[in-house]
Amino acid sequence: MSSDESDSGDVRDAAAGQAAQGADAEAGGTGEVGEVWDVVVVGAGPAGSSAAHAAAAAGRRVLLLEKAELPRYKTCGGGIIGPSRDSLPPGFVLPLKDRVHAVTFSLDGKFSRTRRSKQMLFGLINRPEFDAALVAEAEKAGATVRTGTAVTRVEQHGASVPDRRTVAVVLADGETVLARAVVGADGSASRIGAHVGVEMDQVDLGLEAEIPVPETVAADWKGRVLIDWGPLPGSYGWVFPKGDTLTVGVISAKGEGAATKRYLDDFIARLGLSGFEPAVSSGHLTRCRKPGSPLSRGRVLVAGDAAGLLEPWTREGISFALRSGRLAGEWAVKISEAQDAVDARRQALNYAFAVKAGLGVEMGVGKRMLELFEAKPGLLHAAITGFRPAWLAFARIARGSLTLAEMVRTYPLARKALHVLDARQARSRAGAETGTGTETGAGEQG
Repeated sequence: MSSDESDSGDVRDAAAGQAAQGADAEAGGTGEVGEVWDVVVVGAGPAGSSAAHAAAAAGRRVLLLEKAELPRYKTCGGGIIGPSRDSLPPGFVLPLKDRVHAVTFSLDGKFSRTRRSKQMLFGLINRPEFDAALVAEAEKAGATVRTGTAVTRVEQHGASVPDRRTVAVVLADGETVLARAVVGADGSASRIGAHVGVEMDQVDLGLEAEIPVPETVAADWKGRVLIDWGPLPGSYGWVFPKGDTLTVGVISAKGEGAATKRYLDDFIARLGLSGFEPAVSSGHLTRCRKPGSPLSRGRVLVAGDAAGLLEPWTREGISFALRSGRLAGEWAVKISEAQDAVDARRQALNYAFAVKAGLGVEMGVGKRMLELFEAKPGLLHAAITGFRPAWLAFARIARGSLTLAEMVRTYPLARKALHVLDARQARSRAGAETGTGTETGAGEQG
């Protein structure tokens, strides 16, 4: 077992749970315990709704808590790629606003080229409708939903916890909800994630505008999106058409707020959209977990943004939320059935292994792709617009028939590019260790 799996918080919780059990025994076990849910899920986004659906479909008593009233707006491009479609509840009907068959790529507004596909590449949704529909599916599966309910903390020992098999979820109004297992899916600023000890490695700022446009403008964008490789390292912009509204956004590393805002303003201006008033302008931080960051503590799991699960290069998060949420719901059922801390820990580790074996591998490759993109955005643009196999790989990834990890294994050009990047980084590290890092980096730039 790796060191990151041996969470000291679990040891403390297990010890405290045993102490609490002993105290209950000494007191004669007469303390009354209120209603105990099998699984409580915190956060009703794609991860939380998927977790609630999976646990409820298994026949468990599930409570889904959401601090906002639904539907509510979320800063999100709203792209539904193949892995997202494949992870939806059976029979779920996507509320698509458009179906994408063409992508225009540009390099900071220059060298534009449009690539087209006879097959749909991916779909576009509005998050308020999509999230509300997922919550409705969880309810149909048997979950109980409470909106307008904020969670302040969870406790796995102490006066609020009646026994070692129970987690206390403390609400903002002072109410305490009890559960055998908890799934934290409360977003990138997660309170449950803080309890688990989630650590983030990459933080990015996304800015977005929802721009209503006339029918003539909307018609020009129908079925086509724009992806612009931006002027800041690792940045890009997008235009996603959704009927009479264009979702226009940019994303870049946190710490470049003013430059990111300038990029968005310039991007909107050169698209000829400055004359249209946005219906919504918003911003959001996305966070990627460190490779060793925990995914559980005791009987508490985290999923989606709360766990820092998203693809580091594109910052795509919906598919990661749906997939990790479903896994969290399935393993939360097993944790709810665990009779002791050892069994609960075993099931939590199984969840972590399942996430790392799939999503973790994709994140690792995505991180390397981001580093390559930061170093050579022009090379990436030239490949995807001028080299047919690169475009076909993009299309297959969008449809879900290929993952980034599979692309690196099966496409020699991608594998060679990452090997060159790895060699460059190794030389840079060696140069830094010998005190020649600056000169080495400068020589390679030439």
